Amino acid sequence: YHFVLTYSNWETGSICFSESFESLSTGLQHALWELGGVPKMHRSDRLSAAVQEVGKSGEPEFTRRYQALLRHYKLKGQTIQTGKGNENGDVEQRHHRLKQAVKQSLMLRGSQNFSDRQAYEAFLRQVFSQLNAGRRERLVEEVALLRSLPLKRLDDCTRFHVKVGPSSTIRIQKNVYSVHSRLIGERIEVRLYADDLEIWYAQKKLETIPRLRGCGHHHIQYRHIIEWLKRKPGAFENYRYRSDLFPSSHFRMAYDRLMSHAPTRAHKEYLGILYLAARETESGVEAALKGLLDTDASISVAEVERCLAVHTPSPRSPDVTIAEVDATVYDCLFAQGATIVGESEVSLKDACALNETDMNAEGFTMQEGH
Repeated sequence: YHFVLTYSNWETGSICFSESFESLSTGLQHALWELGGVPKMHRSDRLSAAVQEVGKSGEPEFTRRYQALLRHYKLKGQTIQTGKGNENGDVEQRHHRLKQAVKQSLMLRGSQNFSDRQAYEAFLRQVFSQLNAGRRERLVEEVALLRSLPLKRLDDCTRFHVKVGPSSTIRIQKNVYSVHSRLIGERIEVRLYADDLEIWYAQKKLETIPRLRGCGHHHIQYRHIIEWLKRKPGAFENYRYRSDLFPSSHFRMAYDRLMSHAPTRAHKEYLGILYLAARETESGVEAALKGLLDTDASISVAEVERCLAVHTPSPRSPDVTIAEVDATVYDCLFAQGATIVGESEVSLKDACALNETDMNAEGFTMQEGH
């Protein structure tokens, strides 16, 4: 989302992974609160998150949620005609210049790799800061005409109230997510943000799940449904989202080994191993499976538990040793004639007579051997 003031060309922006209303709301509100005021008008292109089909009057109609966002900030909404980017020429040109500035900054940086998204966002903020450095005088003129912000922001989310299905899943925006099996049959509140969604039940947030992009996808966490599946191991074979229940390739290889050696009990054994991963540590179970696969040993819940017991040290209280304080070292300081060095030099015995407040006020520092 790219925000530009058309007089000073002051600009800012935020990363969007899709043209959703949540991305639009987050980007606009971030920009207004960073700017510290509200202009009279917000002009956008024909975003589906903001503009509905053309009404009977021939004019575009804004979506209900976008209208509510504009009302909250007392903004007048405006959009350009389809395919008429020149009607928003100033912003289109700034967007082109921004991409060039980012490209050049990456070249100077010497790498396009970032440790995480936060590091890339910090990089973009630096780019915006450099671009806005020469626009301060005109920005002052523009800020003087801005209206004040409302008392608080609107929530950047869309709320859904859904019932958890018998397979411990919910469907949000044509995508499927798993929730904890104890919520099966319950009605929960889902708050959908631009990047993630929150699961609320009984006015308490239970967890945050990454948001899926597009439609027809699914995000199933084995920790949510393992207890439910463990009670019904026969359902695992034909489970629709079974591919999501293999946290890594070693889990998949272990399941294939079980199917080839003991197909009658493979499902029950694998679910028991998955239950261990949820109850203990996934990394520990994966290491145990890797060891069993490398040695071509038989795989079972009992073998994995044995490996975990061998490689997991038993918890015990750490040994803490406190050395006895030797008070004679202070006598040595007196004998060596150490002094306090600051604005003036005095003997250590005289300095000790000063209280701590006086020493701090005078800015003294202690040095040895002077």
